[in-house]
Amino acid sequence: MTDITAPGLRSHLRAGGAAELFWFAIGSPAMVEISLEARPQAVVIDAQHGLWSRQSLEQTLGVLDGRAPALVRTADLSETAISAALDGGAVGVLGPLVETADQAQAFVDASRYPPEGRRSGGGIRPLKADFAKYYADARDQTVVGVMIETAAGLANVEAIAATPGLDFIFIGTGDLALSMGEFPVPSPAYEAAIQHILKVCRAAALPCGLFTGGTEDARRRQAEGFALTVSANDISLVAQGFAAAAPQPAEAPTADQPAA
Repeated sequence: MTDITAPGLRSHLRAGGAAELFWFAIGSPAMVEISLEARPQAVVIDAQHGLWSRQSLEQTLGVLDGRAPALVRTADLSETAISAALDGGAVGVLGPLVETADQAQAFVDASRYPPEGRRSGGGIRPLKADFAKYYADARDQTVVGVMIETAAGLANVEAIAATPGLDFIFIGTGDLALSMGEFPVPSPAYEAAIQHILKVCRAAALPCGLFTGGTEDARRRQAEGFALTVSANDISLVAQGFAAAAPQPAEAPTADQPAA
């Protein structure tokens, strides 16, 4: 597995590289720290659906500093949510539920400092040392992605993919299925939609990722050409671990074996 330094994620994607993501929603900085022993290529902190406070987000990004590239799926598309992620130390942000090119452009602009955007200067980590260096590094290295997760976003994917300054598109597979009426049993139209988004991204020379349910699915999708896939998520890992450790039910006594 290719190691990707935090500052190098954007250049890695631009060069056509792929990355498997560890996805965290439970809100435990300790769990993220433990995961680093497995040397993830990159991690996503899910601040939209996850149990992350501003304090736990900052703590986790501090733990990750320099050890793995950290993307934050922001709680929403607001400048406040974007600033909290980037000022905290994330190398990039992922905007949920983007449905139009205007939304995508506004998200990109809020994620980049002038002259490329309108991100406000501030935050403890950016200001604690050499802000001039931080500013230059951020302009070069900040990764900005948006999520296509609705039928409206699917309809506008060509315009969204043409957004200046956008680094990648990420498909929210669960929400897209819900929005298309393809949940819980998707038809071939759902897979066709996913492949259409990938095709549009390829035409725009834009990396495309999607949420996958585990390592096997992640690598299968990577072989199809998806640049970012999810090889592990904390909710599933914890649930599976407890299920595997659960006591086994006692066997029912036979007719000639009395119950205890």
